[in-house]
Amino acid sequence: MIVLGYNGFTRGAELFGRLYGATGIDRNLLVGHDAAAALVIDGEVVAAVEEERLSRVKKTADFPEQAIRWCLDSAGVGLDEVDMVAFPWRFSPTVAEQMIAQICGADLSVAAKFDSLRRTGELYTDMLSREAVHGDFVRRTGHELDPNKLALVPHHLAHLMCGAYLAGGGDAAFLVSDGRAETLSAVMGELRDGVVRVFDDSSVEMTSSLGVAYGRITRYLGFVPNNDEYKVMGLAAYGPPPLHNPLLDRVVRLHENGSYTISVPRDRQAYYALFDEIFDGDSVKREEFDFRVKVAGLAQHMVEAITAHQLRALTAASSLDTLLFEGGLALNCVANSKMLERSSFTGMEVSFGASDPGVAIGAAVYTAGLRNRPADAVTTPYLGPAFDEQQVLDALAAYTDRVEWREEADVAAVTERTAELLADKNVVGWFQGRTEFGPRALGSRSILANPAFPDIKDIINVRVKHREPFRPFAPVVLASEAPRVFEMGKKKASPYMTFVFPVREEYQERIPGACHVDGTARVQTVDERQNPVLAGLLRAFTARTDVPCLLNTSFNVAGEPIVCSPRDALECFLATEIDFLVIDRFVVTKKHPAGGR
Repeated sequence: MIVLGYNGFTRGAELFGRLYGATGIDRNLLVGHDAAAALVIDGEVVAAVEEERLSRVKKTADFPEQAIRWCLDSAGVGLDEVDMVAFPWRFSPTVAEQMIAQICGADLSVAAKFDSLRRTGELYTDMLSREAVHGDFVRRTGHELDPNKLALVPHHLAHLMCGAYLAGGGDAAFLVSDGRAETLSAVMGELRDGVVRVFDDSSVEMTSSLGVAYGRITRYLGFVPNNDEYKVMGLAAYGPPPLHNPLLDRVVRLHENGSYTISVPRDRQAYYALFDEIFDGDSVKREEFDFRVKVAGLAQHMVEAITAHQLRALTAASSLDTLLFEGGLALNCVANSKMLERSSFTGMEVSFGASDPGVAIGAAVYTAGLRNRPADAVTTPYLGPAFDEQQVLDALAAYTDRVEWREEADVAAVTERTAELLADKNVVGWFQGRTEFGPRALGSRSILANPAFPDIKDIINVRVKHREPFRPFAPVVLASEAPRVFEMGKKKASPYMTFVFPVREEYQERIPGACHVDGTARVQTVDERQNPVLAGLLRAFTARTDVPCLLNTSFNVAGEPIVCSPRDALECFLATEIDFLVIDRFVVTKKHPAGGR
């Protein structure tokens, strides 16, 4: 069976921009962001890529025309051979009735209710309904899809199925929490023998979305909501944990069943006024680093308190030992670690597709029929485009006036040469194999450096990434070495940078570039099966330097998607102060004009 999953709407940006003001700093506050496509053949995900990697428009919500085409072409499959098309939103007539009822029951004036109904009606008719989704697919692909071959999968179920598939498909308790699904923002329950049971009493309405509340604080601090929440998470570490949190007094109410109510106005002026009152802020203070740190710490503490509350209810209702956590909130790796260590769960999985790119995988997997994966199956995020040697050479040839390169004999020679470069204070663009899927660079399209240099973070932030100086970087380490360097707690491995661990005291001075201000690190573990080339580089680097890990950040600059093609890599290399580019077996350097160094 062949199933194509995808996420994205042609008219999403237009309609949300016109109807709800989702433009400028609020451009990502829409349904369908992180558009992507995935292809499942006989129960296995064989290809997946985000549209942004191909279109070069970060977090695009557009219909993923290029991603769909690449997935099909990579597998040699035509649209006429696809058995089912799976879409990770299900705005059924029943859901539409619930949306209407919510508007009618809201504390709004009659005029405001009519206005909301008008906008919602236009959005439903032109974008969200089954007929609109089907028409969008036909128009963009040119393929007359049989309507019976279009499966609409509820959004939270798509999140869950992505995580369950990538975790192996076994029994687990689950929590899915994000900005919004159709009408809810968080659900919990159990997956047993392939059957999903939702604990309905613990579900959280969209109007109380923790993700939306965190996003409004993100915007209040001057960052882009639904994009820059990780900056708030990083800032929180610069201050001590709060002794008292006014957000939990003024904004949040926790309920015995594990649900909660969050009361933050939708209107921007209203929630700015509320936050100014709660945080003792104003337009001047919002620009001050210490104030931002204080607010970020309170926001992070709110997330940790609410998720701990949810887990208490979940553990009381489920006897299962493993937790699956998916949805946008699952990218809060600081909270993830605390959730696991403070709970009775013995294991916790957060996938590389936890946020909205993953729902393309989840919708396809669910439609294909979730299967338990063999115990020896390799779960890999490397599902996107790869480029052969001739394609690399063709790309290099187009830049001969600006770069030169040396070809290494084989993979072993490449890793040895790269380890030699990284032993010094060089920043290396690392481009190998298939593009990784999801928001993290996992060693296929990465920028690497030596974490032994205390100032390496500043060098990369200023000279390469062009981003805020408070931003931390993640270490990548061999899975066999990780427990020696980091306090891993209940985790044996962390292959997707979805957990944060304390750096052992004896290593904090040895890898200062990989330590955040609070002595922690968002770790990626690697082994031979997952990524043999990166594992080989780590072994070569450690043998040469006695430094047990490398600093790993995404191969891009602020505001740009992670590079995908050789041309993308060369453009980024030339536009920054990256010292070397290692692309396949080629070590690339920049030509300097006469008189230059």
